Amino acid sequence: MSGAKGIIKLLLGLLLSLNFQTAEAQQLLPGAARWAAYQDLLEGKRVGVIAHQSSLVDSLHLIDFLLEKGVNVQKVFAPEHGFRGKQAAGAKIADGKDVRTGLPIVSLYGKNRRPTAYQLNGIDLMLFDLQDVGTRFYTYISTMSLAMDACAEAGIPFVVLDRPNPNGHYVDGPVLEPEFRSFVGMHEVPVVHGMTVGEYAIMVNAEGWLPEEREAQLTVVRMEGYAHSLLIDLPVRPSPNLPNSSAIALYPSLCFFEGTTVSIGRGTDRPFQVMGAPWMPDMGFEFTPRSRPEAPRPKWKDQVCKGVDLQSFGLHYLPQYGQIYWDWLVEAYANCPNKDDFFSPFFERLAGTNKIRESIVSGADAEAIRALYSEDLMAFKKMRRKYLLYP
Repeated sequence: MSGAKGIIKLLLGLLLSLNFQTAEAQQLLPGAARWAAYQDLLEGKRVGVIAHQSSLVDSLHLIDFLLEKGVNVQKVFAPEHGFRGKQAAGAKIADGKDVRTGLPIVSLYGKNRRPTAYQLNGIDLMLFDLQDVGTRFYTYISTMSLAMDACAEAGIPFVVLDRPNPNGHYVDGPVLEPEFRSFVGMHEVPVVHGMTVGEYAIMVNAEGWLPEEREAQLTVVRMEGYAHSLLIDLPVRPSPNLPNSSAIALYPSLCFFEGTTVSIGRGTDRPFQVMGAPWMPDMGFEFTPRSRPEAPRPKWKDQVCKGVDLQSFGLHYLPQYGQIYWDWLVEAYANCPNKDDFFSPFFERLAGTNKIRESIVSGADAEAIRALYSEDLMAFKKMRRKYLLYP
């Protein structure tokens, strides 16, 4: 199957054959909402907090919640996209002051991504509460790992307030090869690791992945009511270009296109819910990326891109599919008139290997791509089981 008709046939066939299932509704309490479980840890401590706009207790921001409880919060540490989550992907975040509370904000996505000894001065305990989406290249787990290491070196306890993983119901993708390590892939895990941030932190600590054999004084405050089989609809977007459940479900499959000449809708109303380029064949859908605060320099800015609208596919099919959808990359490369320019070096950092690119260039299909990493994936799944906190 190849070309535009192949993509359309795939989409229509899968959607028509869909058997909808609904996760059992139940009360889910994130770690931050279980105050009694970590209250004593904060007693008499000067506290640093790594948080962003999704760090909520009900509708109240964690910082406001802690201050109301009388916690001595000293500093807020901000990840990629900033404390209030308004910055574009990759934008440098400056140190500053929170306008609501007056607390100093230390950027972990500016001059340094690992807290310095100076920045940790005056802190007795670090709280981590970021809503992740369960992929290796989503940078919050890298921020967590670097902060764990800095706190381990300084002798500061590190407490993770656990949150659900909206892509926690499956594990897939190539396992990172060490030579491709970067901020979008620090550890030898697959693209979709199927773990909460709390489970991931335990794995990093126990597997000895912190430098120089350091070990964090780690506590994970578990959730109540969470299971990996649940399909989670996040109440607040975890970053500016993941606005809804469809984008979050599509993200593990579409993010690879960030390392190609294909747009995935940055600069439109549907980021990570469409794919296309000016050179793609006419498939009955088009979009034009524009400069926006969350995407100031989108790929193919102000140019009409022909492509596919994947919003319904991401919302209704991918959560049940439980795999990375490699067919889109295979089809896009097959349709590209200038194949030498299709991939950028960033693609291999996202993939964590050069084998995926080489396989696509050689004409492999989706099943052949999966076969490349199947053994490594099985080995990771076996290791992962030791660190799961939830069914």
